Amino acid sequence: MARKKVTEQVLGDWNEVNDALKKIGDAQNEISVIESEMNSLIAEIKAEAKEKIKSHENAVKIQELMIQQYVTEHKGELQGKSRKLAFGTVGFRISTKLMLPKNVKTVIENLKRNGMLDCLNTTVTVNKEVLKTYEEKEIMNVGASLKKTDTFWYEVEKETVQDK
Repeated sequence: MARKKVTEQVLGDWNEVNDALKKIGDAQNEISVIESEMNSLIAEIKAEAKEKIKSHENAVKIQELMIQQYVTEHKGELQGKSRKLAFGTVGFRISTKLMLPKNVKTVIENLKRNGMLDCLNTTVTVNKEVLKTYEEKEIMNVGASLKKTDTFWYEVEKETVQDK
């Protein structure tokens, strides 16, 4: 459970704190029930929509194949590379796809050798979680620092059903 930060004091004693934790737990349970119902409804709606859409998607695929076949056979009748019709435009465009061999290391080495470093992606970032594991003196030596704060947190007890 995520820890929460609280800034105002309005409770008078530990019993009130305990009651507030109970209220939070009850509210979180209600939220879970509502979200579960919502997700169930969304799943049902998606399934219904998918079923309704399926026949239309099939019709689109069939029409696309028929159009592609006709336009391919009558490519010479296009004005340039396309033809504008009343309900749309059909045609051909050149598309270029770069193909790399399965062993990309050779290509990377050749790019480096030929000075084509702009073709390589290099991302270097600081891994804060790993850096945090070093001694504070070492962290300060690299120009970073540790900020320590005493932050309030709470956790609501939740009962779960477990097989034993």
